[in-house]
Amino acid sequence: MTQAAGVPGVTGVEHIGLTVPDIEAATRFFTNVLDAETLYDIGPFASSDDWMASHLAVHPRATIRKMRILKVANGPVLELIEFTAPDQRTTLPRNSDYGGWHLAFYVEDMDKALAAVKANGLEIQSGPVEMTEGPSAGLSWLYFKAPWGQQLEFVSYPGGIAAYRALKTEIFRPR
Repeated sequence: MTQAAGVPGVTGVEHIGLTVPDIEAATRFFTNVLDAETLYDIGPFASSDDWMASHLAVHPRATIRKMRILKVANGPVLELIEFTAPDQRTTLPRNSDYGGWHLAFYVEDMDKALAAVKANGLEIQSGPVEMTEGPSAGLSWLYFKAPWGQQLEFVSYPGGIAAYRALKTEIFRPR
């Protein structure tokens, strides 16, 4: 089997989409905790045919109550989507589940980030953890949960990460 060529012209991650149970509460969280800025809203949107199924791979009667685009510092924008659907699951996948994932934000000062997580009453899962050896040496991270249970992470590596120092290519880091 022959390997297909990669997609030409890819320049980076443009946005990250998050389905949230309450878009107003999620917006307050991102605004209050991460200083996000709302850029624009879309919706509501529904379709009486199979548009939702064929275009978004959701139930044909799914409805987008609202979609909101947020800017968090610099990097990809966040696309928050509040869906309803007859077959909607409301449990979040774990990192170990297929489709499981988390979202990491770079912070300049991990101690201040930890203080903000605590001040906002957010559940801390782990950390801060400081990596002192191996390819991740120089990295510190903190796992915590958004109010609706989404796993999030703060990372910081002001002096760089060991593995990145050996690379001949630039690695994106919000500045």
